Amino acid sequence: MFQIGDFVIYTLDGSVGTVIEVDQDRCHVVWDDHFVSWEKHELLIRDESVNLNGA
Repeated sequence: MFQIGDFVIYTLDGSVGTVIEVDQDRCHVVWDDHFVSWEKHELLIRDESVNLNGA
């Protein structure tokens, strides 16, 4: 499960973003280009190389 503050990668194009809200099956993500969108969990992977929150 994703948490607010997680760094994520969008699997379809490799975009990197930060989770700002979590819903049952979607995450609200602000991307590096400052675009914001809701994405399904299955299209995101946690970027473990930069997550420092211990999750």
